[in-house]
Amino acid sequence: MKQERGWKIKQALLASGAMVALLAGMVSTVPSAYAGGTIKADEYKWISIGQGIRTSFRAQENGSVDGTTYNNVFMVDNARIYINGQIHQYIKFTFNTECFNCGGGAISGQSAGQGRFGASNFFSGQSSIGLIDAIGKIEYNKQINLWVGRTLAPFDRGELNGPYYHMTFDGFRTPFLPNDQSANFGLASAGNDGAGLYGRDNGAVFFGRVDPFGTHLLYAFMVGTGLQGASNQGSSLSYTGRLQWNLLNDEQEQNPGYYTAGGYYGGYGNLAAIAVGVNHQKDGAGTANNASDMNAFVIDALVEYLIPNNGGIFTANAEFKRYWGAELNAYRELAAGGPTGPAPIGPPGNCMCVFNGHSWTVYALYMLPNKWGWGHLQPYGRFTSIVPQDSALREEWEAGVNYVIDGFNARVSAWWTYGDLRTKGFVGGPGVYAPTAAGNRQDTFNVAFQFQY
Repeated sequence: MKQERGWKIKQALLASGAMVALLAGMVSTVPSAYAGGTIKADEYKWISIGQGIRTSFRAQENGSVDGTTYNNVFMVDNARIYINGQIHQYIKFTFNTECFNCGGGAISGQSAGQGRFGASNFFSGQSSIGLIDAIGKIEYNKQINLWVGRTLAPFDRGELNGPYYHMTFDGFRTPFLPNDQSANFGLASAGNDGAGLYGRDNGAVFFGRVDPFGTHLLYAFMVGTGLQGASNQGSSLSYTGRLQWNLLNDEQEQNPGYYTAGGYYGGYGNLAAIAVGVNHQKDGAGTANNASDMNAFVIDALVEYLIPNNGGIFTANAEFKRYWGAELNAYRELAAGGPTGPAPIGPPGNCMCVFNGHSWTVYALYMLPNKWGWGHLQPYGRFTSIVPQDSALREEWEAGVNYVIDGFNARVSAWWTYGDLRTKGFVGGPGVYAPTAAGNRQDTFNVAFQFQY
């Protein structure tokens, strides 16, 4: 048995190694190209277009259809078009698209309908291009700004990084808010739909920055549509807020609005930031017959330190989340004895079944000072723990290395994970955090490539 497992791991490592070699060869031979640029009419009137693509290869233990061998899957994780512009001294706009469900369905070990990773992201078949951001921006000064339209809710650093500005390729490893767990906007009619998509909500965000005592404080507050229908029969709104305190340099100088990144490869010097975020929606979780308020709290931190004498760059991220959802009671709705029945027997329909419990993740990276060919090596390690109140514990270890060619614009990553986040599920949705949830710990080997302009 040990020999068989060793052979499987060896096969996966060989496949991952081949992918790294292939991508490294591509990096060294592909000429420079520009995928976009800016058309400028005058100082206050311009429009720009860009693009971003993220692709990956995964070998997951027992992930094949037969359930006994490693799967081997190439995926297009994201494919976006960015359009930005300005039409007045204080008025700007953003219009971005995404390739929804480019990966081609649910990940092994997770059920359909699990938001970002689930098959319910099909809009009209595989690889549908659709609207992800549509933002009208009134940016008056550093202290007072307003964005309206479809945009990210200002809750946690992980979401505000987006997939392209995490320091690790697979940055999303803890439970999501409803606006990221669901798979559409508008009135919920089935499953988890109707609370938003990819962390976005339709609403208005008021934000700004002040500089108390030489530090830098970012504040952002959003009023959004949130979940409509399902448990929220009274059409209550969703409220999300974030306070971020940069104790050293100000990371927001060049970031769009209140968006963030998981690090800056030393571009802002030494950083130390701590932030808290909250989310609330009355009747924002559960079902129509068994609704509960959606409440969430997060505290996250970023440290980036440039080691003196060209000693490299150390970066660390940490996050703690606490959610109050309605998973268990929604299950009991179908159990004998009603909502207080003793044994859940299956997921109810049309449920915003949100994670109820706490989770945390921490990871550290070190970027070597000297170049290796075209870029810098950046080894890292990560640990994630998800502790549901009424379901099984989930944990995952991760170790990998990034090959950083041009910051977040060109990067190759290779990493290994071991844990049960994929087999038990972690995004949310009916059944994911049921008391009966089970899954084995598995190895995965991954290689990924990211580029954008």
